Amino acid sequence: MKLSKPQSWLFIGACMVGVLALGACSSKLKAPATADVAVSQAAVENASSADGTEFAPVEMQAARSKLAAAKTALAAKDYKAASDYANQAQADAKLAQAKAGSAKAQAVSATLQEDIRVLRSELDRTGTQ
Repeated sequence: MKLSKPQSWLFIGACMVGVLALGACSSKLKAPATADVAVSQAAVENASSADGTEFAPVEMQAARSKLAAAKTALAAKDYKAASDYANQAQADAKLAQAKAGSAKAQAVSATLQEDIRVLRSELDRTGTQ
C-alpha cells in the first residue's frame, strides 16, 4: 500500500508522537522518587503527631515499614519501587491519621453524651422536688 505525500507525513508525525509519549512515560520511572518519599515522610510524621500510633498502631507500623522500604529502594536507585512504596506508606499514614481523628471524635462524643445524661438526671431531680 502506497501512501500519498500528506498521508506519509501524517504517518511519520503519528509515529514521532508515539515515540515521544513512550519516552516520557519511561523517563518518569527513571527519575528519582525523592519527592514521593519526602511527602510520605511528612504524612507519617503528621499521622504520628495526630496520635496515630496510639489509635491506629497497625496502620502506623505499616506506614513506617513501607516508608523504610521506599528509602531502601531509593538508595538502590529502584525508583519505581521507591515511588510505589512511598505512595503505599502515604496511604497507610493517612488512614492512621483518619482513624485517630475518628477515635478522638468518638471519645468527645461519648463525653458529651455522658454530660447530657447527667444534666437530664439533675433536671429530673430538681423538677420533682
